[in-house]
This record gives sequence, structure tokens and C-alpha cells, in this order.
Amino acid sequence: MSPVVALRRAAAWLLRGGAGAPRFASSAALPGLSRARSPVCGWQGSEASGYLGIWGGPAAVAGAGAGSWWFRCAASSVSRPGLLLEQLLVGGGRSFATGAAREEVSFSPAASEADGSQPEKPPATSDKNMLGDRSLKLLSGSSYLPHPDKEETGGEDAHFIWDEQAIGIADGVGGWASLGIDAGQYARDIMSNAVTAIEEEPKDSIDLTRVLEKAHRSTTVKGSSTACIIALTDQGIQALSLGDSGFIVIGDGCTLFRSPIQQHDFNTPYQLETGNSSDLPSAAQVFKVPVASGDVIVAGTDGLFDNLYNNEITAVVVHATRAGLEPQATAQKLAALARQRAQDTNRQTPFSSAAQEAGHRYYGGKLDDITVVVSYITAFGTSQHTD
Repeated sequence: MSPVVALRRAAAWLLRGGAGAPRFASSAALPGLSRARSPVCGWQGSEASGYLGIWGGPAAVAGAGAGSWWFRCAASSVSRPGLLLEQLLVGGGRSFATGAAREEVSFSPAASEADGSQPEKPPATSDKNMLGDRSLKLLSGSSYLPHPDKEETGGEDAHFIWDEQAIGIADGVGGWASLGIDAGQYARDIMSNAVTAIEEEPKDSIDLTRVLEKAHRSTTVKGSSTACIIALTDQGIQALSLGDSGFIVIGDGCTLFRSPIQQHDFNTPYQLETGNSSDLPSAAQVFKVPVASGDVIVAGTDGLFDNLYNNEITAVVVHATRAGLEPQATAQKLAALARQRAQDTNRQTPFSSAAQEAGHRYYGGKLDDITVVVSYITAFGTSQHTD
């Protein structure tokens, strides 16, 4: 589909009241609302296997010091204590995402911000080298800040970055903790199984629907989580999203696309669970978004999007890329700002806006685990994003 046709359809979609407004939240920030979540799993790229190892909270390694984190190398299986709250992929990554209601979107501009931010504009296509010649890759980095009360256990989010082709994020539902179940294990396992499923796919045509179905079927521990997987393809980025973890695409200083969230009610997002008792992979939203070299993908759990509006995220990314910062440094800045907003009781946030719309008296941010993965869409032969 040509960009012109896609934009026309997007405009009609918006006139019909399309989705994409500031996302709602999930968690125990409001009285009577409990949705806790799960520790950390990350992947780093290697030419041999697509990833270097798994990292997570200190409780996973006997003898690790208090407040320390561990990293287990896939090649040596050696646990290495150390503060590994951020992760940098030496290479890049494609991107996927998971959501609800099966639907393909060729292009869908993000909704205007509730705080009166500038409108987003469609992606430019005439002056950039698009992906058709497979000349693009993802340079990715991440940052993770567990909820302050969950630092010792590593929190409840999980994510991966795979071989300059794919990234994924999951947010474990912490309500399982009341049943004595590790709220993060499900999120970690489904991300690990997603990596395995991706490695079984043809490298030039990854089927994200099949990846999510395999990952869900292979995850047998009790628990549930949201999911978001994004992949770089010949046509742009392909994404699946289920729940309230999501992503935005930024280019030319504007938000080009924002994935809408899926929720059954306020603070009750869609979630995958072992078996067929909850939402299924078939409920995930499917997106196809055209991209170009110089665009940036920001994927995150609700800890990011509950506390920062799209225009705030875009402003950080624009400043960081103009300053020549690497993806990991940009992710760190976004996570730090989201944590600052989460602790601010005197500022309107996407979460407080959603809470008020749902009839709750609430103001300020929402403290939660915060996972941010930033991917620079870059031409091969380029090691760092340039403006």
C-alpha cells in the first residue's frame, strides 16, 4: 500500500474516533485496584546465537550480594554479579509488540496528547532510504528501573533485544504474588520462549503471530503478562501488542505512530496466561508501520507510558539523538524521567488523566517497574544514530 493511501485511511480512521489516546494504567496506585507484576530477563546479541545471555535479580544467584544483579553468559553459564539495570545490544534489533483485537494497520498516526501537545505528522518517505532494499537495521539499548519496593527481587518486567532484528517487552501481573506465585516468572519465560520462536523463523520473514502463539504455548508456569514484540521487515516494522505495553515511532522530531492499548476496563489490560483461561495471542493487535533511516522506536511497559506523554518522550529522543547519544543512554534518560514523574504528586500524567476519566480522584504519577527499549533505525555500516 502506498503512503498516500495509508494516510488517507488513517485520516478516515481518526475521524471515526480511532484508538490511540493516552494509555491507561495498571496497578495498586489507586485504592481497591491491585495489579502487581515480575523480575527481569534480558538478552544481548551475539553473532553466534542471537543473544549472549540472561540477566535478572539477585535472588536468582546464591551468594550474590544484597542489591547486586547477575548475568549468566550463554556460552559459559557463569553467573556474574554486577549492577546490570541497563542493557546494550552491540548490534541492533527488530521490533515486535503484543495487543488485543486482531487488526492490521498499515499506518496509524498517534492521537494528540491530552496536555495540548503538538499534533503528530505522517512519516516522510521521499527523502529517505526506505527498507525495501534491506539496508536498515536496529541499534538498540534498554534501561530497567524496578519499583523501589521490588528492587531486591528485580521487579516484574522482562524484555529482550535480538540480533538487530527484534525486541520484546512483557509486564508480569503482580497480583499473582498474593497466591505465592512469582509475578515475574511468567513474563521472563514468555520473553525467553519468544526468542526461541524467533530463532526458528526464517530470518528474512519472521511471522510474529506464529512467534507469539509458540511463546504462549511454551510458557507453562503460572502467571500472566502483557506482551509487545516488534520486528524490522522489508516493508517497515511489523508489530504485535497485547495489553498496555506498547511502542511509539519517532521521526523528524515528531511522533509518527503510537500503538493503542488494550484493556477490558480501567487498569485492567489484556494479558496472556497459561492455558486458555485469559486473553489469547489471537487477540493481539497487528501493526505494519513504514520507517526510514533516522527514525527511532521507543518500546516500554506501562511504567513509561503511564508517566510520560508522547510529546515528552519525543522531546527526550530528539534532544538525545541531536546530542549523539547511544540508544542505551537515551533509554536511561527516558526511564529516569518516567521515574521522576511517577514520584511527582503535583503533575498531571497519562495515568492520572485516565483515572479521572474513569471517575477516580487521582493526581500525579504512578510508581511502577519501568522498562524502556530504544531502537535507532539505522543504515548498515552506521554504528550510531545521527540526526
